[in-house]
Amino acid sequence: MAKCEICGKGVTFGIRVSHSHRRSNRTWKPNVKRVKAIVDGSPKRVYACTRCLRSGKVTRAV
Repeated sequence: MAKCEICGKGVTFGIRVSHSHRRSNRTWKPNVKRVKAIVDGSPKRVYACTRCLRSGKVTRAV
């Protein structure tokens, strides 16, 4: 679910490092919103990241 349908941005993985330098896995999830957008001329609910919403790549349906 944490994937933008416009640009394909998804979850990225990394390593959390504590103060004592113990390492464990962690994830970064994109800020994805479920919005009603115009897709192929008709309104449809899609998952879009906030960067695509802000930059105008998604045309919102009212």
